[in-house]
Amino acid sequence: MNAILRFITGPKTSWVTLLIGLVFAVLSFTAFAADESDVAPTNGLPDDSEVVLVDNALAAMPNSEGTAAVIVFAKDSGEFTEEDLAWLQGEFDPMIQMPSGGANELFLDFTNVEIMGEAFVPPATVSTDNTTAVITVPLDEIDDVEPRGERIAEIRALSADSAPSGITTYVTGPEGFQVDLAGVFEGADFVLLGSTVIIVILLLLITYRSPTLWIVPLLVVGTADLMAGQIGRNVADFFGLAADGSVTGILSVLVFGAGTNYALLLIARYREELLKFEDRHEAMAKALKGVAPAILASGGTVVLALLTLAFAELGVTRALGVVCATGIVVAMISALGVLPAAIVIFGRGLFWPFVPRFGGVNKSETGWWAKLGTGVSKRPVTVAIVGVAILGGLSFGSAGVTIGIPETEQFRVKPEAVLGIEVLGKAFPAGESSPTQVVANNDFADDVVEAALTLDVVASAEVVNFNDTVSRIDVVLDAEGGSDEAYVAIVDLREAVQSVAGAGALVGGDDATRLAVKETYERDQLLVIPLILILVFLVLVILLRALLAPILLLSSVVLSFFSAIGAAWLLFENVFGMSGLDFSVFLYSFLFLVALGVDYNIFLVSRAREEAANLAGTVGQPTRKAMVKALGATGGVITSAGVLLAAVFAVLGVLPLIALFQVGIIVGIGVLIDTLLVRTVVVPATAFIAGDKFWWPRKQMTASKFG
Repeated sequence: MNAILRFITGPKTSWVTLLIGLVFAVLSFTAFAADESDVAPTNGLPDDSEVVLVDNALAAMPNSEGTAAVIVFAKDSGEFTEEDLAWLQGEFDPMIQMPSGGANELFLDFTNVEIMGEAFVPPATVSTDNTTAVITVPLDEIDDVEPRGERIAEIRALSADSAPSGITTYVTGPEGFQVDLAGVFEGADFVLLGSTVIIVILLLLITYRSPTLWIVPLLVVGTADLMAGQIGRNVADFFGLAADGSVTGILSVLVFGAGTNYALLLIARYREELLKFEDRHEAMAKALKGVAPAILASGGTVVLALLTLAFAELGVTRALGVVCATGIVVAMISALGVLPAAIVIFGRGLFWPFVPRFGGVNKSETGWWAKLGTGVSKRPVTVAIVGVAILGGLSFGSAGVTIGIPETEQFRVKPEAVLGIEVLGKAFPAGESSPTQVVANNDFADDVVEAALTLDVVASAEVVNFNDTVSRIDVVLDAEGGSDEAYVAIVDLREAVQSVAGAGALVGGDDATRLAVKETYERDQLLVIPLILILVFLVLVILLRALLAPILLLSSVVLSFFSAIGAAWLLFENVFGMSGLDFSVFLYSFLFLVALGVDYNIFLVSRAREEAANLAGTVGQPTRKAMVKALGATGGVITSAGVLLAAVFAVLGVLPLIALFQVGIIVGIGVLIDTLLVRTVVVPATAFIAGDKFWWPRKQMTASKFG
C-alpha cells in the first residue's frame, strides 16, 4: 500500500500517474467509446409480464406492426360549423360506404395500413358535443429517437397548417406521448452538465476562496464524469441493458457529486498535512493514506447499494444500478489516483492566496466546528432528543404520501401530447386516445366483449383485429390514464374477461403497462431495500469493527430519509400541487440517501476512529475527545460536500420530467438534513452518550485495535 501511495504522489512518478490517467481517458473516448443512446426511454418489464405477452400476441396479427398518432382537432369556442365538419369528415361516398375527402386523407403519406392496395387512414370521429374531433393515424414503429421525432414534427406541422381558422390541433396518442417523453432528454446531457459545472465552480470558489485551486478537481471530476458515461454505457450493453436519458442523467449528477465530495475530503486533509510536513509529496502521501479508507468505504457502500438493483425485475432499474455503480468506481479511481498526482504537481501555490505553510497552526482544532462538538458533548442527551424530535416531526409528513401520478402529470411543463390528452378527455371517454387492448381466443372473442361491457367503467369494447388463433379487442375506459381509477378498472377488467372459460384473455395497453410497472416497483422495493440496509450495515461493521456504532449510524440515516420524504412531500403537495410521487421515486431516493448519507457518517466516524487510536491510553474518555477532534477536522469539509451534493442533485430539477425532479428535490433535502443535522449534532450526541461503548463489542481502547 505504501509503495502505491509513494508512486502516486512521488516527484517523478506523479507525472507517470497523470499520463496513465490521460491514456485511459483517451481510450474511453476513442477505442472504447460507446454509441450514443438513440432509443426512447423504456420500462423494461420482464418477458413473462402479461402486458409483454399481449404485445407479443398483437405483433403476430396482420397490420399490427406499429404504433399510432392521435390527432385532436378542438374548436376554440362554440361548436364546429358545417364547413368545419365538411373539412374534417368529407362527404359520404356510396362506393366505399364511408366518408371521403376529409382531413384524414392529409396523412396518407404516413399510414402503414392499406385497403385494396390504397393507403388508408380512418375518418375523423366527432364528439357528441360537436366541439372536438379525433383522427388516428396508424404508423410504423421506429426505435430511433431522431427520425421518430421528425415524423411527429411533420404531422404536427401539417395538422396545424391545414386546420381551418378557429380550430387548434394537438398530436398525442402513444406515438406523440413517447416522442415528447424522449424529447425531455434532448439536449439533457448538455443542460445537466452545464448546470452542474456552474454550481460546482461556484461552491468550490466559496469553499476554497482561491481563484486557482478549484480548476484541478473540476477538470479531474469532469473528465471522470465523461469517462463514466462512456464506460457505463459499454457495461450496460455487455449485460444487454439500455441506458436511456434518465439513467445517464442520474449518472452524471451522481459522479459529479460523489467525485467532488471525495476531492473536498482529500484536499482538506492535504491542507492539514502541509502544516506538518515540509515536503508536499510526503504530505500528500500522508493525506492519501488518511482518507483512502474512508473514500473506499463510502464509495464501496454506494457501489454495493447500486448493485442491489441488479436483482430488480425492471430493466431500467437494473441499468441504473449497473451504470451508476460503474460511474462511482471511475470517480473513486480518479479521486484516489489522478487527483492526488495532479494536485501535488502544482505545489503549495495552488492554494493561493491562503497558502498552508509548514509549521502553521491547524485552526480546525479550535475552530467553530470543534466548539460545536464541545457544546454538544456537554448536553448530549438534550441535543439527541431535540434532533430526533425534529427528524421524527418531519417524518410524519411521509405518512400521507401517495405513490403514482396520472399520465398527464408526468411533466412539469406540459408538452403537446399531454395537452391533447386533456382536451380529448373532456369530449370523449378518458381512454379514447389509448384504448386498453385485450387478446383472446377467436372462438370466445364475442363473449369477452360482453364480459367487458358489463363493467360501468367500460365505455366501449369491440373486436378490431384477429389472426388464425386470437382476436384483438379494444376497450375504451372512462378513466383518466394512469389514475387510481384506471388501475382499479384494469384489475376489474382483467377479472371480468379472464372469467370467460377457454378464452385465455390477457389485458394490455398503456394503463395495464403502467399498473404492471407500479406493481413491479413495489416488488423490487420489498427485495432491494432490505438488501441495501444489510449491505450498508455490513460495510460499517467491517470498517469500524464494531456493532453498536453501525446500528446507530444506519438508524440515523433511515430516519433522515423519512424526514426528507416528509419535508419534500409538503413541498410537492402544497407548493407544486402534485398529486403523488412517481413509482420510481421512493426506491431511487432511498438508495441514494441511505448510501450517500452513510458517506458523511463514514467520513466523520472513520476520522473519530483514527483519533481514538491516537488517544488510546490517555486519561479521560478517548471517544469523547476523538469525536470532538473529528468534528473539528471534518465539519467544514463535510458541510461543504453536503451542500454541494444537494445542489448538484437539485440540478435534476431543470428537466421537465416529474420523476427526476422529485428524486433531485428529495435527495437534495435529505442530504442537507443528513449533513447539517444528523452528522453535525445527532451522531456526535449519540457517540457522547454511548462513550467508549460506541465501539462495542470492543471492551478495551488500545492503539493496536484501533490502528
